[in-house]
Amino acid sequence: MSSYKVEKIVPYNSSDRKSTQVEQMFDEIAGHYDELNHTLSMGIDRRWRKKGILSLKDLNPQKILDIATGTGDLAIDAYNSLQPDQILGIDISEGMMEIGRRKVAKLGLSDKITFEKQDCTGLQLPDNSFDAAIVAFGIRNFENLDKGLQEILRILRPNGKLMILELTTPEYFPMKQAYFIYSKLVIPTLGKFISKNKTAYNYLPKSIAAFPQGKTMAGVLKKNGFKTPTFKRFTFGTCTMYTGIK
Repeated sequence: MSSYKVEKIVPYNSSDRKSTQVEQMFDEIAGHYDELNHTLSMGIDRRWRKKGILSLKDLNPQKILDIATGTGDLAIDAYNSLQPDQILGIDISEGMMEIGRRKVAKLGLSDKITFEKQDCTGLQLPDNSFDAAIVAFGIRNFENLDKGLQEILRILRPNGKLMILELTTPEYFPMKQAYFIYSKLVIPTLGKFISKNKTAYNYLPKSIAAFPQGKTMAGVLKKNGFKTPTFKRFTFGTCTMYTGIK
């Protein structure tokens, strides 16, 4: 059993498992999620996703698993940039994926991008079946980080690549201080105003702060079997990209 601090950060003060609480939270905010995401990041999240996807270009993956796909933005961007044969988006929130399905249908990509409700700590997928796995802003919601990463490693083909984007806490002045104020005041206030859900946007900064970052997270990838783990910070350290190879 892994014991990372982030696994103990939950949206609600209830005795339910973290995965159950995360599912409930995302089902509740699904209708406002995209608007909030772009507002809170001031639209920079689109640029981060683009950079993450570009890191897979040389691999030319034909079968991609998008974990914690949410409303499918990363899957759509990955399809547009990489033109793979198939992308499977998985999530525990049907509310989020329903919005993703509608977006994909509107773009005429329903045969290329599909969605399934799955828990990343117990994937119902065969060994060695994907060329790449991608996760954007969802890995801190894993109930068991080690188990989730081991499952991702299992379903990747040899030399397959994992690419993670995650929000992080800046380390240096003045961004460190500015981010502290932003996460304590702006994120909860804007989140509550747009989504009418105070809980979700109190949980967000807490889960970011508790997640293993930089070198520590690269070490977590290595511990769970990924070769040559790397990390690269974007926008003064507010987002970090991690990669690892099977």
